[in-house]
Amino acid sequence: MQPSRRGTPDFLLLLLTFLIVGFGLVMVFSASSAIAITSKEYGNNAFYVVKKQAIFAVLGTIGMFFLMNVPMAKLRLLLKPLFIVILILLALVPFIGYEVNGARSWFRIAGFSIQPSEFAKLAVILYLAGLIDKKGDRVKEFRRGLVPSVIIVGIVAFLIMLQPDFGSMVILVLCASLVIIVGGANMKHILLASGAVAVIGCIGALIYVFSSETLGYRMDRISCYINPWSDSQGSCYQIVQSMYAFGHGELTGAGIGQSIQKLHYLPEAHNDFIFAIIGEELGFIGTVVFLLFYLAFIWRGLLVALRSTDTFGNLVGIGIVGLIGVQAFINMGGVTGAIPMTGVTLPFISSGGSSLLVMMCSIGILLSLSREYNKPDKQEKSDKPDKPERNRRQASRT
Repeated sequence: MQPSRRGTPDFLLLLLTFLIVGFGLVMVFSASSAIAITSKEYGNNAFYVVKKQAIFAVLGTIGMFFLMNVPMAKLRLLLKPLFIVILILLALVPFIGYEVNGARSWFRIAGFSIQPSEFAKLAVILYLAGLIDKKGDRVKEFRRGLVPSVIIVGIVAFLIMLQPDFGSMVILVLCASLVIIVGGANMKHILLASGAVAVIGCIGALIYVFSSETLGYRMDRISCYINPWSDSQGSCYQIVQSMYAFGHGELTGAGIGQSIQKLHYLPEAHNDFIFAIIGEELGFIGTVVFLLFYLAFIWRGLLVALRSTDTFGNLVGIGIVGLIGVQAFINMGGVTGAIPMTGVTLPFISSGGSSLLVMMCSIGILLSLSREYNKPDKQEKSDKPDKPERNRRQASRT
């Protein structure tokens, strides 16, 4: 008995992925070249940042094509080992990782920075999807359904907060909650658990914040959200410069490469605040076009997820699309001042090797999922008449 052939991947999703990643590389170069060419840290090389990003784009492409060819049934076999490895890395990074901007969230390997919390987001989505699918109808129970999922998410969220990385923790919890809700958990249980977690979380956050050495920094974040102009040359400098970037872009933009704010005015222009550079160089019209492409990309991913008839694949797909959408919303909201800044990257666009690698591997899983329902044998069966019908046709000919 020959194994069933796998279908073709979703071409539109693949095309949109390459378009967005390519656009991201262009914007990373535009946003980073000025600071890279004047910085000894970057070797006075205008291409330093974009070269590293391009390396991760290539690695991400390899990972995407590899996972695109891994059937979902085989992927399920890797869930537990992958999750255990991620837990070990998260437990080690506060002790042996290196610190950037007050957070010890990275490992330094051969000159490259690896951020385990980025991989943890995908690992939790996969593990929860497998767990919920395995439990079946028991997922509606509180003790055997919801509690194990909450414990898993809580452990990973706690390890991420030890770094501390509040933005990644929020994204993880939101995406995990989405998977649990779509997985069929009892909404009454979810509301009760959410209330308890919110109370415990608020108490823990207050204890952490007010006992932390970064208390002043965190309070500044809140005050800058309420009134960015209260300290425009101090703690609110970054968000104010971001607003200047959008203002300078006006309707049609200053043009690619013509940003003023990237010239040492806006910190992290190629990283967390690259959306501000997009607004400045492309203007309102260009930004709207970019957002439409981004929404089309997310919508296509959602269609791939919803077309899956397998519970595991359905939950994985929705979790991945949710991860991209939630992280993009938090990044854009922080850059525009709509929500407090949390310091997360804009998926596929911002400079950040770990983020780009994980996101492209996630798309590889979505493409593998699309191959499950595009199987050619399904089409052949639908096109081929059944046996009684063939016999009737042959009899009529004779």
